[in-house]
Amino acid sequence: MDGEMVGFAAVVMTLGIPIAGLYTYYRVRRLRSEERLAAIARGVNVPMEPELSQVARSRRSGILCVAGALGYMATFFMIARVEPDAWVAASFGAIPFAIGLGFFVDAFLVRRDAHAA
Repeated sequence: MDGEMVGFAAVVMTLGIPIAGLYTYYRVRRLRSEERLAAIARGVNVPMEPELSQVARSRRSGILCVAGALGYMATFFMIARVEPDAWVAASFGAIPFAIGLGFFVDAFLVRRDAHAA
């Protein structure tokens, strides 16, 4: 019975967490829209938040991925001082690091194309 319950919990968590995240994102956007419409109906001047440019979005994503990767790798480097097998886990930090570098390259290329046009 224990093995069945672990498998069931894994499936529920694997499918449930992303669905809960999507629902939360949808709900927050809907509440913000309703709040903005209610304020406009009352005659309150609601400033519109400017959309970030593609360069800014890519740069932000790059910063977050690189910072997260460096923190992940630093954590496992410290653990590896005690447990040598942790070097393998630390090497997986190269994946988000490379993705972050890709975002930086994308931001650079989009900015260069915008200046060329």
